[in-house]
Amino acid sequence: QLQLVESGGGLVQPGGSLRLSCAASGFTLDYYAIGWFRQAPGKEREGVSCISSSGGVTNYADSVKGRFTISRDNAKNTVYLQMNSLKPEDTAVYYCAAARGSRWYTSLMGADFGSWGQGTQVTVSS
Repeated sequence: QLQLVESGGGLVQPGGSLRLSCAASGFTLDYYAIGWFRQAPGKEREGVSCISSSGGVTNYADSVKGRFTISRDNAKNTVYLQMNSLKPEDTAVYYCAAARGSRWYTSLMGADFGSWGQGTQVTVSS
């Protein structure tokens, strides 16, 4: 059974940093693009970042470019989202999701992803 588990969320002050982790069990991440999505109360889900199965292609939402970095460690079956210079508008529940595709495939559309984690809360507030 494919399972993704997010961790690393929490409360941080504006300008601070957090690193989210997405750990997979029941399958290897080697053949999956992994995306990070977020949903704030009253707002639609937003694609934040995605990394291809090869790790060679990444993309980011304009709202996080230059502040967030996605990476993967296939040996640990884990994908990370390093979030720096956090803003109050980054507050949301963050989800990771997996999608099969070519080694260079990425997407920021949730409908392209078949397996989802349960989410981790990120709150940016002073």
